[in-house]
Amino acid sequence: MRKKGVIGDFLKIELGDGFHAYARLLDGSNFAFYNKRANCDIPLDEIKNMEIAFTIAVMGDAVKGGGWSVIGNVPLDEKLKTIPPKFTQDIFDKNKFRIFENGEFRSATKAECEGLERSAVWSRVHVEDRLRDYFSGLENKWVKSLSIK
Repeated sequence: MRKKGVIGDFLKIELGDGFHAYARLLDGSNFAFYNKRANCDIPLDEIKNMEIAFTIAVMGDAVKGGGWSVIGNVPLDEKLKTIPPKFTQDIFDKNKFRIFENGEFRSATKAECEGLERSAVWSRVHVEDRLRDYFSGLENKWVKSLSIK
């Protein structure tokens, strides 16, 4: 298996509890994480049609460092070529927000940002923690730390 990810790659992520999750490499450093954990391998055609739980940016070591296994590649469907919008919150003025969408920032209200992912680049281990919590129905401390203040 190659060490560097390519857009459209499917990845298998071991969760350390006998289960694994699946993700898909999108444009840039963005990954879509599927809403399913499994204890046996699932064919790519089935994974491709699963619901996406969340989409976030992840540091390059997740694939390049051998942490996640590339299990195949299929060109992205049109719906996966557009990255969901993300928000930022000014660190000095907590009442100032922006949304990053389609490669551009725009001013936004707090209400517009509710429910969006914060613009951040996640480490591999934090994503794995988030996936374990997600599948266990638990609040994730990393998601909470990035929530709107």
